[in-house]
Amino acid sequence: MADKITKTDIEWQEQLTPEQYYVTRQKGTERPFTGEYNDCKIPGTFECSCCGVALFTSDHKFDSGSGWPSYWQPISEDAIISETDNSLGMARTEVMCAKCDSHLGHVFPDGPEPTGLRYCINSLSLKLNEKD
Repeated sequence: MADKITKTDIEWQEQLTPEQYYVTRQKGTERPFTGEYNDCKIPGTFECSCCGVALFTSDHKFDSGSGWPSYWQPISEDAIISETDNSLGMARTEVMCAKCDSHLGHVFPDGPEPTGLRYCINSLSLKLNEKD
């Protein structure tokens, strides 16, 4: 993705709420079943709460029962990047915004067809742009 966004911690703190900063910049996790978009059924595009790039669409959202918004694929292959996360004593695949490196959540191989993937995403890392 072109035009990578980089800001200082102070700039991110000025832009984001303390909760958003914790999740997106410090790789935190919101408590399950507490996020704004967990049960959201509104059609639209879910954008990065830090930089506004489109990440997921409501067409790919499903109820995983995990307590976090879940998607079976990102809006495009180049919208997200991933890396191995060895925190919590286990290996997981962390997903981040490709434009600003915002922590979004993790991807797991237990989702529905056609991909079999479950992108488990923190609501605080997203902003819904509703369809008209």
